[in-house]
Amino acid sequence: MAEVRVTGRDGSERRLEASNGIALMDTLRDAGTGVEGTCGGACACGTCHVYVAQNWVDKLPPKSEDEQMMLEAIGELVEVRSTSRLSCQIQISDTLAGLALEIGPVP
Repeated sequence: MAEVRVTGRDGSERRLEASNGIALMDTLRDAGTGVEGTCGGACACGTCHVYVAQNWVDKLPPKSEDEQMMLEAIGELVEVRSTSRLSCQIQISDTLAGLALEIGPVP
């Protein structure tokens, strides 16, 4: 399990316990943070968009080509930052304990 620090769209802060081996999206969706995960983690909708804290960006695996393309697509609808990620593409492990992020806007 890894504790994840989440800032909601309203600025509220929460700490969530995320199980190893699952997508971060599942934890965020199940905790009612506003992450929808409409496509079920297929990297096809952008409704699991988050802004990762700058100090965590380099600790995550790089974005795949599919993730980068989806972020570019939703960038026409919502603000995409250099720290933007799709939470469906981040697998939880002990190395992510303390990960800090902000829930992004829904496209």
